[in-house]
Amino acid sequence: MHVPFSVSDFIDRAVQVYGERTGVVDEPDQPAPSLGDLTYAQVGALARRQAAHLDALGVGSGDRVAVVSHNSARLLTSFFGVAGFGRVLVPVNFRLRPDEVRYIVEHSGARVLYVDPELDAALADVPVEHRFVLGQDDDLYAAAPDDGGAEPRPWEHDETATATINYTSGTTARPKGVQITHRNIWTNAVTFGLHTGVSDRDVYLHTLPMFHANGWGMPFAMTGLGVKQVVLRKVDGAEILRRVRDHGVTVMCAAPAVAAAVLEAAQSWEGEIPGRDRVRIIMAGAPPPTKTVMRVQEELGWEFIQIYGLTETSPLLTINRKRAEWDELSGEELAGKLVRAGAPAIGVTLKIEMPEGEDPDETHATGEVLARSNVVLEGYWEQPEESERALAGGWFHTGDGGVIGEDGYLTISDRKKDVIITGGENVSSIEVEDVLFLHPAVAEVAVIGVPDDKWGETIKALVVLEAGQQATEAELIAWCKEKAAGYKAPTSVEFRDDLARTATGKLQKFKLRAPYWEGRERQVN
Repeated sequence: MHVPFSVSDFIDRAVQVYGERTGVVDEPDQPAPSLGDLTYAQVGALARRQAAHLDALGVGSGDRVAVVSHNSARLLTSFFGVAGFGRVLVPVNFRLRPDEVRYIVEHSGARVLYVDPELDAALADVPVEHRFVLGQDDDLYAAAPDDGGAEPRPWEHDETATATINYTSGTTARPKGVQITHRNIWTNAVTFGLHTGVSDRDVYLHTLPMFHANGWGMPFAMTGLGVKQVVLRKVDGAEILRRVRDHGVTVMCAAPAVAAAVLEAAQSWEGEIPGRDRVRIIMAGAPPPTKTVMRVQEELGWEFIQIYGLTETSPLLTINRKRAEWDELSGEELAGKLVRAGAPAIGVTLKIEMPEGEDPDETHATGEVLARSNVVLEGYWEQPEESERALAGGWFHTGDGGVIGEDGYLTISDRKKDVIITGGENVSSIEVEDVLFLHPAVAEVAVIGVPDDKWGETIKALVVLEAGQQATEAELIAWCKEKAAGYKAPTSVEFRDDLARTATGKLQKFKLRAPYWEGRERQVN
C-alpha cells in the first residue's frame, strides 16, 4: 500500500488525538491581537478556515502564498492552512529590505501576501493580487461552518508536490527559491523527532524563526506529536529563560548567537537557572565554538545537541548528541566531540568529493560535502541551471567543505568559498574562530581572508569584546600562535562594536569581506 505523505498528516493527528490540549501559546506582546492559548482543535479549525478563504479568492492548488512575519501563531497555522490544502507557502525573512521582499514575491509568482502589522507600511508598495495584514482576522479566515462558512475544498494528497518555497539568504546577489516537497517535510519532521526523542510530554519554545527552513521542520514534528508550542516573537536571552521557567520548556532550536544571549542573561539571573537537567537545545547555523558548548552544559545545565543541514535539505542531514560511550569524558572532552556536525541522520548518505587531482591522505585537505536523502530539495524555483548544478550526479552539492572521520562523524571545516588560502596553505576560518573564542575577552568573532601582495590572502579577525573586557591586537595574535599553527594566526585584528547577522544568527562573510576586496574582479587572490 502506498499512501502519499502530506503536511496535513501532522495537524490531522493533533486534532484527532490531542484536540483539547493546548497546542500553541501565541506571543502575548505583538502588534496584532494575540491569539492567546489555542487548543489543537482550534489550530486545525483556523487552518481549515484559512484554506476556505483561499478557495473563495480563487487561489488554486499549486498557487503561491507568501507570508512575511515574525514568529506568530498565525504564521504557524499557515503551514497547515496553506500547504496542507495543496497551495505553496512562501515564508519570507522579515528582516529583508522591501525591494528584497518584492523580488521574492514577484519571483515566486505569489498571488497572496500576508504581512505582519509591524511591516505593513514598509511593504505597502509590494505588488500582489491579494494582500492581507496578519491580525485582521476577518480578512484572513472564512467564517466558521457553524456561522455559515464553507468547508475547504479537499486536496488529493501528492507527496511530490511543492509544499513550500524557502528563499536562501545565500552568498549571491539574489536568493534562490528552494522547493521543498511534502515528502521532504514529512521525512525531515519524522527523523528529526526520532533523533531528538520528542514526545507528547515535551514543551517546545520557538526561538528559531519559523520562516527559516520552515523552523527546521519543528512546526510539523511538534504538532504531530501533540507538543505544546510556545511562540517567541523576538529573541531575548532573559525572556527565553523566563519562558523556560513559566511554561516548563524542554526543547528549543537555536543558532549559536541565541545561546550566547541566553548565557549572557544567565549571568544576572536570580536563583537557579530554569530547565537545568531538562532542556535540550538543538543548535545549528554555524559551528559553535567549544567554549559555547561547555558553557551551555555547565552554566545552564542544558543538553547540547548539534545538527548540520541546509535549507535545501529540509534541513536535517546530521545530528550529534551525547552518547553512552562518552559518559565518562570531561566537559572539555565531551564538548570536543559535540562541536562536530555529527553522524548522518537515518536515511541520509554523505560522501566527500575531493578537488580533482587531490588525495586526502596526502594533502589532508577537505572536500565538498555531498548528500543523498529524501530530505533533499526538488530544485530551485524557476532556476533549472542552478538546480542541475546543485543536484549533479544524483547528489546534492552542499558547498561546504568537510571531512568524515573513521567513526562516521562529519566535521565541517568551512564554506568552500570561505577557505582562506594564504601562502599556498588552506586555512579554515572556523578553526581560527574557535581558537579566538577560547580567549576570555572575546564575545564574537569572524575570520575572513583579505588581499595581501605577498601572501595572496592573509587572515583578518573581526572581534567584538565582552563587556568590560580588554584585549589588544598583539595579545590575540599571540594567543592564536600559542594554540594553533603559526600560519593560522591572524595577521591583523579589527575591533568592532557588533557583527551584522541574518535573522537566524548567521554571519554573511561575503558582506564582511566585500569592503576589503572592493575594486577587484575576484574575491580570491
